[in-house]
Amino acid sequence: MKPKKYVVSLSGGKDSTAMLLRLLEEQRPVDLIIFCDTGLEFPQMYEHLNRLEAYIGRPIIRLKAEHDFEYYFYDYTPKRKNPALSKYRGMSWAGPRNRWCTGILKTRVIDAYLRDLKEQYEIMEYVGIAADETQRIKTACYPLVEWGMSEKDCLDYCYARGFDWGGLYRIFSRVSCWCCPLQSLEELRKLYRYFPDLWRQLEEWDESTWRTFIKNYSVRQLAARFVFEAKWQAAGGNIRSKAFHAALRKELSRLGSEVTLCRTSKQKMLSKEQ
Repeated sequence: MKPKKYVVSLSGGKDSTAMLLRLLEEQRPVDLIIFCDTGLEFPQMYEHLNRLEAYIGRPIIRLKAEHDFEYYFYDYTPKRKNPALSKYRGMSWAGPRNRWCTGILKTRVIDAYLRDLKEQYEIMEYVGIAADETQRIKTACYPLVEWGMSEKDCLDYCYARGFDWGGLYRIFSRVSCWCCPLQSLEELRKLYRYFPDLWRQLEEWDESTWRTFIKNYSVRQLAARFVFEAKWQAAGGNIRSKAFHAALRKELSRLGSEVTLCRTSKQKMLSKEQ
C-alpha cells in the first residue's frame, strides 16, 4: 500500500485560504500546499501568498506552465476545428466554451503534478469549494462543505486573521485572473476604474490580437463606454435605460467605434469554435 499525502490545492482566494488556515488550526494532516501561478493574478494576490506563507510557516509550492500567457495568446497555434481560422496566429482571448487559459495554464499543470505524485503516494486533495457552491463538487475532499462554511463565512474568517488581499474583495466579488474576458461588465468597470496600469496592458494585448475581447466590444470600446457612463450618470441619467444605450451607440459611432447589436460575421465564425 502506498503512503498517503494530503495536498491542499490553493487558489489564493478567500475560500481556499480559509480552508488552509482552518485545516492547520485544527491540526488536520497537510503535507503539501500547491498554488498554480498563471502569471495573471493581481499584484495584491502575490503579496497575499507571501504573507500567508510567512503566517503559516510552511512552504507554498508554486507551479507554472512551461510557457507564459503571452506565448499561448500570440504564438501557440493549434490545429483549428474551423479551417477559416487557420490564418490566425495564437489562441487569442478565451471564450465561454473555449477556456484554454484555465486548461493550459492551470488545470493541466496541477493534474501533471498530482499524476507524478500518485506514482509514489495515495493522494488526498483538499479543494476549497464553499458550502454554498456544492453544485461544483466532483471528487476529492471538500472541508468547507463539511464545516458548512459559505463564501461570506470564508471571507470573514480570513479578515479575522488579518488577511484582506489589499482590499481586493472590497472591490470585486471574485478574485482570479484580472484580464479574464469572461468576467462581468461590472467587474471590468471596476478594473478600469481602480487598476489603470492593468487596463493599459489589457488594451495593448487586445490591439495585437484577432479575437474580439467580449461580445461587441474591444477593450478600447469598453473604456469609451465607461467614460460615457460616468458622464451620463453625472448628469443624473440611468445607464440601464433605453435612452442611454441609444446615446451610447451614437457616441461610439462618433468615436469611430460603433457597436452593433448583432455579432459581426467574424464573431459568428469564431463562435463556432468557442
